[in-house]
Amino acid sequence: MSTLTRARDWLRSHPLVADATLATAVLACMVVGSFAEPNGRHGGTQWGTSHAPDALGVTLMLLAAAALVLRRRHPLRVLAATGALSVVEFVTGDPRAPVAMSAVVALYTVAAATDRPTTWRVGLLSMTVLTAFAMLAGPLPWYAQENLGIFAWTGMAAAAGDAVRSRRAFVHAIRERAERAERTREEEARRRVAEERLRIARDLHDVVAHHIALVNVQAGVAAHVMDKRPDQAKEALAHVREASRSALNELRATVGLLRQSGDPEAPTEPAPGLHRLEELVGTFRSAGLPVEVARTDQGTALPAAVDLAAYRVIQEALTNVRKHAGQEAKAEVSVVRVGPNVEITVLDNGPGDDAAARLEENGGHGLLGMRERVTALGGTCSAGPRYGGGFRVHAILPVKSRAGATASTTATASTTASASTTATASTTEAAKGNPV
Repeated sequence: MSTLTRARDWLRSHPLVADATLATAVLACMVVGSFAEPNGRHGGTQWGTSHAPDALGVTLMLLAAAALVLRRRHPLRVLAATGALSVVEFVTGDPRAPVAMSAVVALYTVAAATDRPTTWRVGLLSMTVLTAFAMLAGPLPWYAQENLGIFAWTGMAAAAGDAVRSRRAFVHAIRERAERAERTREEEARRRVAEERLRIARDLHDVVAHHIALVNVQAGVAAHVMDKRPDQAKEALAHVREASRSALNELRATVGLLRQSGDPEAPTEPAPGLHRLEELVGTFRSAGLPVEVARTDQGTALPAAVDLAAYRVIQEALTNVRKHAGQEAKAEVSVVRVGPNVEITVLDNGPGDDAAARLEENGGHGLLGMRERVTALGGTCSAGPRYGGGFRVHAILPVKSRAGATASTTATASTTASASTTATASTTEAAKGNPV
């Protein structure tokens, strides 16, 4: 940093010192100017002590310079004071002291510190008053060029101050716009991070939750029949092994994709959808939950986001049935195309007192995740107890989802696509007894 830059920064941080320095410089210029006579013998400027200002002139110059020290705090008052001193200097006669120089500086300050309408009003008034007194009450003829110079200098001071004010306002607007854009980018980044966290949590829940529920149920069955029916216990433990291995592999694949989101070689297989509904239902049937499926949507091509959401809703609803509806419960799944929508309904005949547990879901987020998925696509989702017992989950998904929601959920689908495919392969290997 150069010395000039440091000095400028220091003066900006100490405005009173800067104004005092400017007032001293203006006083020096007024004193030097008071020794000059523009119209000398040879038509040029003549210097000499014969034109030295008297005591009144010196006093006026000192007062005008002292007033400039306060020009930033009270610009209009300083302009009024320097203007009045200039009028007094005009009326007192020759030899004149150029006190009007301080009024020019004060007018510049007013123009730079106020708005344009104020600059126009104050500038025209100052120009008119000072020029009129110089012409009518001054010692020089009214047509003297010094009188016209006062008009020109005051006009240029007002124009220069207005230009400086406009430039400051422009720079301030640019800086404020840049700061606002920076804040907006930070807020957008925070919002995207929050949305990404929510998507990751929802995907992990959907991928792992139903496997863990099946493991829990089958482990309970194995413990119950271990002594009396060892063959059935072995079968239940086999299901536990298969479900746990599948859950671990899906979790490993999902986390791996999250860590390698920018890898161009990351697998991009389709996410699970309604085409895998029978496979999903089969896992619950093998866990002892009878499930009936009714579909009237054959031939309906669903967007990837809608297809994934429908699959996850059924998966979560059946998981809740297996966890809360009891050992004798049965479930019914229907997928129906109704106009521009696809309606998903999952019913069970569990006891009526399981509704509160189903809604609370032991502090989980399954029902909330279902609603968020469906709402993000522009659909609706409702869940609650049925009349006469049992529970009902009903979701309406538009076949053509909203563009923004589709893009967002498609990103989620691509994140979990490889996880689901890898898990399917791992499950097959587990069934064959191959190690992971």
